[in-house]
Amino acid sequence: MTEPAAVWLVAGLATAGVILRPFRWPEAVWAVAGALALGLLGLLPWGRVLAGVMRGADVYLFLVGMMLLADVARREGLFDWLAGFAVRAARGSGGRLLALVYGVGVLVTAFLSNDATAVVLTPAVFAAARAARAAPMPHLLACAFVANAASFVLPISNPANLVVFGAGLPALGEWMGRFALPSVLAVGATYGALWLTQRRVLAEPIATEVAAVPLPRGGLVAGIGIVVTAAVLLLASAGGRDLGLPTFLAGVATAALVLVVTRQAPWGVLAGVSWGVLPLVAGLFVLVEGLASTGAVEALAGLLRAGAGEPRETALAAGAAVAVATNLVNNLPAGLLAGAVVGAAGADPVVAGAILIGVDLGPNLSVTGSLATILWLVAIRREGLDFGTWAFLRLGLVVMPPALLLALAGLVLGPGWR
Repeated sequence: MTEPAAVWLVAGLATAGVILRPFRWPEAVWAVAGALALGLLGLLPWGRVLAGVMRGADVYLFLVGMMLLADVARREGLFDWLAGFAVRAARGSGGRLLALVYGVGVLVTAFLSNDATAVVLTPAVFAAARAARAAPMPHLLACAFVANAASFVLPISNPANLVVFGAGLPALGEWMGRFALPSVLAVGATYGALWLTQRRVLAEPIATEVAAVPLPRGGLVAGIGIVVTAAVLLLASAGGRDLGLPTFLAGVATAALVLVVTRQAPWGVLAGVSWGVLPLVAGLFVLVEGLASTGAVEALAGLLRAGAGEPRETALAAGAAVAVATNLVNNLPAGLLAGAVVGAAGADPVVAGAILIGVDLGPNLSVTGSLATILWLVAIRREGLDFGTWAFLRLGLVVMPPALLLALAGLVLGPGWR
């Protein structure tokens, strides 16, 4: 077996482990095992293994900040307090509650990122469903799918956006001109498919009134911290800065202030952070570093250059191919690889935009397609729930393809490219 073939085999086996979770071992075990195998077998120099790990530094900081925000908000009752408003606004209708959840999910994703929707919104939605005595899964699924469907509304809506475009990230006005129509189509089509598949469960009556829950002082501080974090992220994005460190500092500051106000020790908050996500992400970054070492970047860049004469046709094919690929290696490392390919090929903006849509929206096919969906899975498991790999795939086959096709069509035919 040639060395490149061995790298692809190791990466494939590790990815299969992440998706299938043999022996029900955590996803991180398989990603880390694959990364270590590349080094131990001499397929990737240890220096490049370390380089792969370090590539994720900004993502690690971002995730820790968001998880701190989510845990202190959950512990201090902010989500239970917000749940009461959602249930009363739904007025006994499961369909109306789904629309509320989905609409809030669009806003949270747009202004705080798709990972925030998975980490911060999911516990709030579970609390709302419990308060309404409603079947929680349709509303929790809305969190998972909207996190990806709305993740190209703004540049900051998904960290992968910054990775794909790099230094060539379009200005906000230009971004909106290109992606406004595709975003509307993706968000609308995803909601329509969710409602269609969940309509029988949503038809069941839910509670119209819930007991008022007072907002503790710690919950108020956590809520203010989340709002401030959203503002900080917008400012950082506008200034072209990385999002990880500002998010980390905002999360640490919010958690520390809550602990001071409530006079608590930090151990409970630290225990509430899902630290296992970090080695999972690090392992995925190393696997992509291994794939890049096989010459994959230049080969894929050559394919894009070959289609330069037909940018719209190339865009449709590239967007669809990347959408599928994100479910094989996860969209974060796929975004890194795609960004390198776009840069190496000097790709037409319409092709780069289609690749970005594939990176962002494609993961709605599988439960391991995006980091946001993995974080969502972690969040619902904390509530004693689960949603199987094959069940998500069956639903994803209904939800993702129509949204992807509409978004890509809106991109290549829309006013942003004329």
